Amino acid sequence: MTLKRNSLRKKEKPPFERFKDHCRLLTAFLFSNVGIILLVIFYTIGGAFIFQAIEIFEYERLRITKPQKYPFEGNYTNNCLERLWKITAENISFYDRFSFKRRVNEVLLDYQRTIVHKQLIGQDVDKQWSFSGAFLYSLTVITTIGYGNISPRSDWGKLVTILYAIIGMPLFLLYLSNIGDVLAKSFKWIYSKVCLCRICPGVAKRRLIRERRKLRQLAINRALADLEDARQSSLNSDSSSSSDSNSSTSTASQSDSSSNTDNTEATAPRSIDNKNVVLAMFAEDDDEIDIEQEIRGNTDEITVPLTVCVFIMISYIMWGALLFGRWEDWDYLDGSYFCFISLSSIGFGDLVPGDRVITADKDKVEVSFILCAVYLLLGMALIAMCFNLMQASFT
Repeated sequence: MTLKRNSLRKKEKPPFERFKDHCRLLTAFLFSNVGIILLVIFYTIGGAFIFQAIEIFEYERLRITKPQKYPFEGNYTNNCLERLWKITAENISFYDRFSFKRRVNEVLLDYQRTIVHKQLIGQDVDKQWSFSGAFLYSLTVITTIGYGNISPRSDWGKLVTILYAIIGMPLFLLYLSNIGDVLAKSFKWIYSKVCLCRICPGVAKRRLIRERRKLRQLAINRALADLEDARQSSLNSDSSSSSDSNSSTSTASQSDSSSNTDNTEATAPRSIDNKNVVLAMFAEDDDEIDIEQEIRGNTDEITVPLTVCVFIMISYIMWGALLFGRWEDWDYLDGSYFCFISLSSIGFGDLVPGDRVITADKDKVEVSFILCAVYLLLGMALIAMCFNLMQASFT
């Protein structure tokens, strides 16, 4: 008993080795297909919370410490009128008109700069950096779409954006690679079962027999054409050699003409024999075993046509145009334009999900916003799948 206990104790790994094994298992799961999806989702959610906390905290701090960076808020027109009234009251006699005009111009220019600055920086930080807006910003950073409607103002926000993109962009490329391969294999299987009728063996068998007959007929026609070309070239060479021999001697020409007639008489049955040989080579031999093996073959060897891939991408963009047109009150052309610009990661930023997707409540998340994020994540993976299928069709 003591020996058994000692052997069991010896077999047990030390804590550090067990910790390394658990880390390997965790890393293998994270970089699996399911792990990559969860990692991208939680990475985007974590980035949303981080950017929301940084930007709101820095805005509150800088508004107190550096009021010139964030000018006065409220009713800008009333504030401007109050300042003008104060200047007028101080110079009621208009003794120094030039000074009065200079001070009034300064107030008006300040009012202009404030309005322009407020228009450039957009809406309030609390509304801009809601959870919905921060999540959309995190998603556009790692997907390299970059709409530009939301951007960090603080120094810490800009620094964290750089670090976040350095880690997130390779992670998203890994997501596109893995999920694109999985979707491509799944679509090949569906295409083989539905479009190629592998789900119905009888229909697939008849289709393969028709395809083999078409290929066999094309090969026969090509082989017969090659034989005819070879026969014509041999006849031309024989006629040229016989004409040269006729010019040398008359007696030799008579013997060559007799032999040439014999050759022309022999070429006909020879061509017939060659044709029979070709037909025998390409005789119909539809082996049942080969057909069954091809029907049950590996779906990785199937190539999806380019038209099918293009149809999938166009259909997905049209479906997205209907969804965003309903949420954002866009017309069909604007919705299609937005979907194409987003899925191609161009991201001009002239059309972005607005008030109906990004809510003013910083703690509220709408279902339409979740569907918008899912549409972008799934759509870019679908585009990667189509590119993968098109690349396989070219090779």
